[in-house]
Amino acid sequence: MSDYTIATSSTSDLTRTYLDAHNIPFIPYTYTIGRDLFEDDCREESREAVYAGMRKGDLLKTSMINEFVYEDFFRSLLDTGKDVIFLDMSQKMSVSFENANRAAATVREDYPDRKLYIMDTLCISGGLGLLVQCMVERMEAGMSFDDVIAWGEENKLRIAHRFTVDDLNYLKAGGRVSNASALVGSILSIKPVLYVPDRGTLDVAKKVRGRKAALNAIRDGVLHDLSEIDCTGAEIHILQADCRGDAEWVRDAIREAYPQVGEITITSLGVVIGAHCGPGLLTVFYFCNGRRPE
Repeated sequence: MSDYTIATSSTSDLTRTYLDAHNIPFIPYTYTIGRDLFEDDCREESREAVYAGMRKGDLLKTSMINEFVYEDFFRSLLDTGKDVIFLDMSQKMSVSFENANRAAATVREDYPDRKLYIMDTLCISGGLGLLVQCMVERMEAGMSFDDVIAWGEENKLRIAHRFTVDDLNYLKAGGRVSNASALVGSILSIKPVLYVPDRGTLDVAKKVRGRKAALNAIRDGVLHDLSEIDCTGAEIHILQADCRGDAEWVRDAIREAYPQVGEITITSLGVVIGAHCGPGLLTVFYFCNGRRPE
């Protein structure tokens, strides 16, 4: 048994089945629907219910995790007598990262014999989840605390993130596009194709007209990246927010072009990212030679 723990947050968008099977502690973000407060429990059924509600007009608001909640979480992990590696979404995407660091600085004073490492993963959503999975796999294989951290730091920027959204109004509500841009985009059926660059932000790679063109752009970006590596056995993770048919189309297109790739999973996008991007968001995550917009 390992003498340390890898922990994450619900924004890794891993399934609850995986988290429970590998005993990965996670701290849940919270969200509200109307006046009701919920914890992001990482369950597929919860995610599906949220997107069905959003299709009917439910409005979600999410909250950052404050440092006192992080303190309690870190203390609960260190009380087991193990060191801790904690991975959350990119520092550029949430002030929660700074809250986690402040909490860690406080907690370390009370546990001078324990190690608590907070990684700026420069990843979000399923990219973060893929990093967690790979580090957990190495921990379970017997890799040391320091070596797992070194592997994560060395490889985190090899994880590609490709996104498209279906409704610009969700990005408008989150302040990522202006009212005018959202209106014009909706009228013209403009769909942004997004990616995560090395600095860990969410950027627009291009804007295309129509959903099919956006899916084609996602496919083309993935295939270009796979052409640069030996993708035999490579795992590819597709997350979708109530658009499983589109996810299956992307999966089949990748498999047709590169039948030698490994498992291509399709799961529901986590609630926190979905709340800001809306139903119809589709994302693909995998290892590549280097992050690029196209």
